[in-house]
Amino acid sequence: MVKKCFNHSTVPSRRKLPETVSPIVLGVTGGIACGKSLVCQFFKELGAAVLSADELAREAVRPGEKAYNEIVAYFGKEILTTEGSIDRARLAEKVFRVPAARHELNQVTHPAIGRLAEQRISELRKDPAVPLIIYEAPLLFEAKAEGRVDLVLVVAASPEQQLERLIRRENLSREEAYRRISAQMPLAEKVARADILIENNGSPAEVQKLIGDIFVKLTTPNKKNPPIPEDV
Repeated sequence: MVKKCFNHSTVPSRRKLPETVSPIVLGVTGGIACGKSLVCQFFKELGAAVLSADELAREAVRPGEKAYNEIVAYFGKEILTTEGSIDRARLAEKVFRVPAARHELNQVTHPAIGRLAEQRISELRKDPAVPLIIYEAPLLFEAKAEGRVDLVLVVAASPEQQLERLIRRENLSREEAYRRISAQMPLAEKVARADILIENNGSPAEVQKLIGDIFVKLTTPNKKNPPIPEDV
């Protein structure tokens, strides 16, 4: 369900949009295994341009890139595949267990991802065929990147749903799943900073309907915008 919605006239002042903003850049973030990718897929099916911070991260750490060299220098060659690229699973094992290692990784990757994101968003804003830009960034707040977007949508789920989804998706033990969830910014903090909040505890069909409503709201000229229902 949508727990927090808005009209352009009532967007919090820190996210106040001028009437002429088009296309809107909507940041999508939330907790691990809460359904961010599902939300973005539904937006994409409606015609939105979807930019993924995870994909930009892969680009930023390709062999030969500055970020790649810094990561290998810090973590060692044991995080590499036989082909020489970074093994994300091996790297994750290190950063989810050691906060200092996670901080070091973020210090290297966030600026590189940010530069790529700004470049791609700038290009997409110039395309008249793009009705809405989605920037999917799991660490949007942690990277202090909310200024890169016009509005923030947070996808949340109950603790039980989140835990079970993560265990199934990554084939993790319950202990390791807890560790990965605990390593992130508390979901409640992200929820408190959301302009739009979706609680993804129901079916994909329910989420799809909500995304359709939000898409219409964000791509219709302000004067004609119907309000999104407070409860769906």
